[in-house]
Amino acid sequence: MRDESKGVGLCAPAVAPERVARSAAALPVSLAVRDLAKGYGARGLFRGVGFELAPGQSLAVTGPNGSGKSTLLRILCGLARPTRGVVEYRIAGRPATARERRSLIGLVAPDLVLYDELTAVENLRFFARVRGLRRAEGALAHLLAEVGLGGRGDDLVGTYSSGMRQRLKYAFALLHRPPILFLDEPTANLDEAGTLFVRECIARQRATGILVVATNEREELRYGDRVLRLGG
Repeated sequence: MRDESKGVGLCAPAVAPERVARSAAALPVSLAVRDLAKGYGARGLFRGVGFELAPGQSLAVTGPNGSGKSTLLRILCGLARPTRGVVEYRIAGRPATARERRSLIGLVAPDLVLYDELTAVENLRFFARVRGLRRAEGALAHLLAEVGLGGRGDDLVGTYSSGMRQRLKYAFALLHRPPILFLDEPTANLDEAGTLFVRECIARQRATGILVVATNEREELRYGDRVLRLGG
């Protein structure tokens, strides 16, 4: 069993995604996974994965290195295809469209690409434009302050430490306040203050939305109401 580890790309938004995001976020959402499997030729990664999540519920995914944790999250976010199985997002009981599905999801992952030649604000402005969101400069500055990057928005991301990059990934994931948040190695590269921020972020998400965390850290398993173990 092995993880995929290619850079996460972004697709161009469909028409009026910000309006879609607002309407979708105002309605109850759910995530259902049935008989999910992933393999490469004769080599299987995982199989028989299934679960359902509704607002206020969370899942922790764990397993040894190479067991497929990152790959599973990529599949759930539509960034990779399963070999078999179904991933279904629903809004108020009906299947979400592809456009609505993008508006439901926020992702923090090691392979999320940031642009070193841009400042943090420019990165966020670019990602907001790709998502079809309109965000005032003051709102972006507030978001950066929320993740612990206050006063550093005009610095080139190429000058950022690994911990600062991780904080910026959280800013990207929270741009549209998604009802479903996926966190792959949530506290990677973070100091004590950054870890505290992540705990607060997770607590808010667990209270109001859906949370899926992939981790090998034993203490982070408590972020899930249930634990899914891959790799045996």
